[in-house]
Amino acid sequence: MSLQDQLEAYLTRTGGKPAKVHDLFRIPGGASRETYRFDLEVEGSRRGMILRRDPVGSLIDTDRRVEFLAFRSFFDKGLPVPEALALEEEGAELERPFFIMGRIDGGKAQSPFTLPPYGEHAATIGEQFFSHLGKIAAADPATLPISEAAPSPALDACWSKELDYWEGVIDEDEEHPQMIVRAAIRRLRRNPPPPAQKLSVVHGDYRTGNFMHDGNGRIVALLDWEMAHIGDPLEDLGWAIEPLWSYKETDRVSGMVPRETAIALWEAASGLTVDPAAFAWWELFASVKGAAIWISSAKEYRAGGMKDPVLGLSGWFTARRQDEILANVLAKLEGLA
Repeated sequence: MSLQDQLEAYLTRTGGKPAKVHDLFRIPGGASRETYRFDLEVEGSRRGMILRRDPVGSLIDTDRRVEFLAFRSFFDKGLPVPEALALEEEGAELERPFFIMGRIDGGKAQSPFTLPPYGEHAATIGEQFFSHLGKIAAADPATLPISEAAPSPALDACWSKELDYWEGVIDEDEEHPQMIVRAAIRRLRRNPPPPAQKLSVVHGDYRTGNFMHDGNGRIVALLDWEMAHIGDPLEDLGWAIEPLWSYKETDRVSGMVPRETAIALWEAASGLTVDPAAFAWWELFASVKGAAIWISSAKEYRAGGMKDPVLGLSGWFTARRQDEILANVLAKLEGLA
């Protein structure tokens, strides 16, 4: 039985009316879920859909229910987020866990390695990008569906929870000594940040490439919430400003706006203030987190479990660029540069 047949059987059973699936197509990439686009036809009416199904093996271990509830938390709240429609944690007709959401058409994703990534629309996109992130930070997670599945750490434990997790990823997946990232981890543990100002929903992978824009300066969809959790809102801001996404462009973060502008936009939308000492910790952490992901990418690609060439590139080129970023930041923090 094909995936299309399985999907039609599921949608017919749950919808109570005969369902037809058209143009089922797997979208390349994705480290944690298989992603497919399709059109659903019921009684002559068609709607664009996205299927996110658990793979046999996954690079990043994430909670599908948290991801589903993250979409549901911010849909129809003034942010361009797809509508989460159905979650099946036991797999139902599709045999593996999955969820289905509405599809937002008319947009394209942008690689952080395209120069210039947004052309004349860079500033307009940057204003939306960092303002949207500020709105996510401003929300009270206790009032949102994601709180049903994502634990809320203590304000003074947000940093250690995340650092423990990503250091554990490095411990498990490194295949040769990682001296630079280990030095960064030691510094982070010696100099913990102050407690979080508040708990927020952390998107977890808010960056260039994980949203769609229409080519005319408008962001139409915020995607890839699979790493969402509850924690310190500065974590997302540090990841969004991570130098890796700027691809060596020095004047604008993520190829959008100057660093000071990005922070000011975020502060205005979130109602929060960026403490320089706390943010310095989360910026260094962002590079450690990145290194952990590239280390895992390299291991998976060498093992042959996941053949996507993006993993090979991540484990080679991206990992070396991340080492360079880490070394430069450490040198400045230690007064050596």
